[in-house]
Amino acid sequence: MKKKSSFSTQGQRADIGDLAIYRILANRYADAVGPFVFLDHIVPKIQTKVNKEGTGAHPHRGIATLTYILNGEDEHFDSAGNYAMVHSGGVQWMNAGNGIIHDETLNYDSSTDSKLTHAFQFWINLPANIKSEKPAYMAIEGNEVPVKSLPEGKGWIKVIVGSFEELSAAIPNYSEQFLYHIHLEPDASFTISFAGKLEVAAYLPELPAFLNDEKFNDGDFIEFDRQEGTIELRNENHHEACDILLFGGETYNEPIVAEGPLVMNSKLEIANAYKDFYNGDYGKIDYDKHR
Repeated sequence: MKKKSSFSTQGQRADIGDLAIYRILANRYADAVGPFVFLDHIVPKIQTKVNKEGTGAHPHRGIATLTYILNGEDEHFDSAGNYAMVHSGGVQWMNAGNGIIHDETLNYDSSTDSKLTHAFQFWINLPANIKSEKPAYMAIEGNEVPVKSLPEGKGWIKVIVGSFEELSAAIPNYSEQFLYHIHLEPDASFTISFAGKLEVAAYLPELPAFLNDEKFNDGDFIEFDRQEGTIELRNENHHEACDILLFGGETYNEPIVAEGPLVMNSKLEIANAYKDFYNGDYGKIDYDKHR
């Protein structure tokens, strides 16, 4: 049985400096899809100058941040001393745990001739028993992301989070969760099945597509019903390949209280998180160590 769409919506502008960003999740219809509580789409752009400012140092607690870089290179700094530069196709993942200061800088990929930047940032809500753990970090280059070709040259599927058939991502799973990047060639289609316990959403970053016989536009975020079933993805663009993100997981059953970049389970925990931040407990980023 094909899953039915529950709703679709477009994002709101939430630019940071020179980065043009659309806030896709949370939105007026949904606060979360499985453990995913946040999605920003850093839209495609030809970068004319090197960005030296980054997003600015800011705190996180109670979530894992995940930056997926389609095009460009992303420089990560944090107050736990982690540092890495990840290039096109790669992933920056950080478990903020009990508190960390974080900064990222997105630029064009210096290892290619392209000046294009294009990326996504997700926040993955952590179970309450993980929120008090020490922070953790992982940098994954594009050639390390599991990928599988679809039959008959129809495209490919990358597994950023979770698993699909024999593919498994390196990112830890604290609950059942998935994030797939599906690339469909012109006039191609692909069908994928989901268990009834999973919440599922799709995002179309650049081109329209048909999802279970419904046409959706570029920029659409679509959430599906929670019944077991399939989603058929169909690219009816005759000359252009289409990219689709599918993500979600099992329902997060604990309370969700979010204030800015902190996501906890109660207002008291939020207050304590901010108190610890202002007391300096999250540490400081040592930029000089890496420059």
